[in-house]
Formats: sequence, structure tokens, C-alpha cells
Amino acid sequence: MACQGSQSDKLSCPQHPNAILVEDYRAGDMICPLCGMVIGDRVVDVGTEWRTFTGDLGVKDRSRVGAAESSLLKSGGELTTVMDISYGQNEQYASWAINSNSAGATDKGLKNGLREISIMADRIRLPKVIIDQAQTLFHQVHDEKLIRGRSYDAVAAACLFIACRQEDVPRSFKEICSISRFNKKDIGRCFKHLKRVLPQFAQPGSNAPANSPEKFMSRFCSNLGLPSNVEKMATHIAQSAEKRNIAPGRVYLSIYATAIYMAAIVTGFKKSVKEIHDAVGVAEGTIRHIYKEVYRHRVDIFPDSIQFKEAVINLPLP
Repeated sequence: MACQGSQSDKLSCPQHPNAILVEDYRAGDMICPLCGMVIGDRVVDVGTEWRTFTGDLGVKDRSRVGAAESSLLKSGGELTTVMDISYGQNEQYASWAINSNSAGATDKGLKNGLREISIMADRIRLPKVIIDQAQTLFHQVHDEKLIRGRSYDAVAAACLFIACRQEDVPRSFKEICSISRFNKKDIGRCFKHLKRVLPQFAQPGSNAPANSPEKFMSRFCSNLGLPSNVEKMATHIAQSAEKRNIAPGRVYLSIYATAIYMAAIVTGFKKSVKEIHDAVGVAEGTIRHIYKEVYRHRVDIFPDSIQFKEAVINLPLP
């Protein structure tokens, strides 16, 4: 926010000594309204302020009263107030202030996108390296004006999806959808658009790494508290089902969810369909439907060396 302050009594512009200086509290500068010269700069600390006072609550409050300057934001500022100055010697300053506000408006969309990435990542506890990667990617597409006509938040979600792949911590479209305000189709369109327009994806063989189903399987089994032998068996079931084309047209996550369900039953670590749904994000009805298709081939899809032959034969009816 820009306003006149007491510092102007001690400083003066060498070109316009009689001009009343304007103090920009946001940037910490003293500015001549006639020529725009910065007379005194950085009179305040622009770092993060952690101290707030909570009165008589008696609790420790470390909430921020303002974010630190971001290296990804050109202006580095949060807000800019344009004062209605249109008279006498301050007309030039009025024009300067309006131009500054236009630059701030350009940063607003960028700042909102960067914040949205942080919020989404926090919801599923993604590490900072992924947040940084996604924000850098968003900054690139924003600067190169590659997202015109598209929702900034949907593009932010697509950038987070790509960053997860690039850092080898894959997340499915469903997982990204669950932490954003957009559906799979919207985010998928932005993802395809970014793959098409980003220079790093334009060269042959430089595509974003594909999601590995095996990594999903490991994470889902871990979330369900299942041991490694269940994970290995579930992986074998899923791969056998896909190889035999038992559930044609099904997304691999749906097949993997069903495989985990079957492997857990056979090994004595039974999980309900709802528990599988909560961990994987596949609808309960979908799991039951695929189980019905796979059940008929249950003897063929389990490993030959399995010690649970009887349990396989006696799997519950669909």
C-alpha cells in the first residue's frame, strides 16, 4: 500500500526538493511523485512475520501476518492500492500507480495458481520437492502464455500430476481429482494440452514418465497394512487377468483393486470392499463387478506354487 509517511520529512528528491515524497509500505521505498525516483529504499523488512498477539487467550500463536516474498512472483507483493490522485503535481504518480497495479494483476493469477498447488499437495502430504517442481512448471506455462482460455486451477492440478510423475511419486487422475475442484476430464484435457505445448515434451522420447501400476500396488497395499507377500500375489493376479484379457476395457486401477481384494482373502488378511475402495478410490460396485468376471478364472490366475489352493477354490461367491 502506498501512502505518505513521516520519513518524507527527512528525505527529499535531488531533482524536486519541494515534492512531497510518497512512502510505499509494501516495498519499503520512498518515492518522488514527480519523477518516480526511489529516494530511500528498503526501510522495512519484507521477510515473513511470525509474531502475532492473541490478547488474553494464553496460547502460542505462530500464524503469519504476511507471506515472505516469493522468488516465483515478479512483483513479490501481495496487494497494491491505487489512490485516486489526479490533480496538480501528482498526476504523474497517479499514472505510475495504475501501471504498477496492472503488473500486480498479472501476478494475481500466477500467485493463485501457486497457492492452489500448495493446498492440493498438502491434502495428500506430497513432499516439498514435488510442490517446487509443480510450481516451477506452472510458472513456465504462465510466463509463456500457454494457458489462455483454461482454468488456472485446472492447469495447476495438471502441473501437480506431471510433477508427481517426474519425481517418480505417481498419483492417479482420480487422486488428483479428489483434492481439486475439477473432474478427470478437465484435468486430463489440461494435461494433454501441456504435453503438446511444453518445449521439454516436444522432443522425441522426452515425454513425462508413465505411471507404473506396480508402484500403485505397493502404495495401496501399504495403506491397507498388507504384507509384501499379499502385494506380490495381488500383482500376479492383476497381471494374469490382464494377460488373459479377463476384464477387457477396464482401467488397471480397477483390476488392481480387485486383485488386492482376492489376494487378501486367500492369505488370511481379508479386507472389505469398502476398505479397498477407501484405499484405492475405485467404486465398490466396480470392484464387485470385476470380481464376478475374475472369479470364474480364479484357479488359473493365482501362482502355481501357491500354498492356498483350497482357499482359492473356496473364494466367496460373487
